[in-house]
Amino acid sequence: MLDWFLSNYIELFGVLSGLIYIYLEIKASIYLWPVGIITAAFYIAVFMQAKFYADMGLQVYYLLVFIYGLYIWLRKGKNSETEKEVLQIRNITRKELVLYSIFTIISFGVIYFILKNYTDSPLPAWDSFTTSLSIIATFMLAHKIIEQWWIWIVVNIVSLGLYIYKDLYMTAFLFIVYGIMAVVGFFEWKKLQNEPRSSYNS
Repeated sequence: MLDWFLSNYIELFGVLSGLIYIYLEIKASIYLWPVGIITAAFYIAVFMQAKFYADMGLQVYYLLVFIYGLYIWLRKGKNSETEKEVLQIRNITRKELVLYSIFTIISFGVIYFILKNYTDSPLPAWDSFTTSLSIIATFMLAHKIIEQWWIWIVVNIVSLGLYIYKDLYMTAFLFIVYGIMAVVGFFEWKKLQNEPRSSYNS
């Protein structure tokens, strides 16, 4: 009973911090990074209990990328004399698209192999799919590439089904909100992209 109580409260706090995180991401606010660190910490515990090991490992990756993203946004976000030094919301380049696609395919294969052969993950293929896409989308977020929102839409739809399957209903609700907010986020970033020095919000 105590384990159920604690696990549900951890999931609830993860959901609440996750909602704050997605709001800050839509606004391209630098505060998304510390809130993201808190959210990742909660979900390491949630996914460990649900045996979604790839998702749990993804949260560890998030912790590292959130630190990296905070560094990049702070370094590039300071007021400067040259516009080039300010990190701007931008579109993905053709070279990046090719490289990111190759990386996603390779990471999917590696994660699937590990989950299939060395864990008791109930859905290794789908778990690997969402994890590999999330890895690259978070890296794109750190560099303010607007197409990261389209990846998140796909991840959120698939993840919704996974969390319902594992009876993580609060997290499933969070991913319904994430899916809607990903669409909103794309259009908000598109608007910010067209504003001068719009990519750095404190």
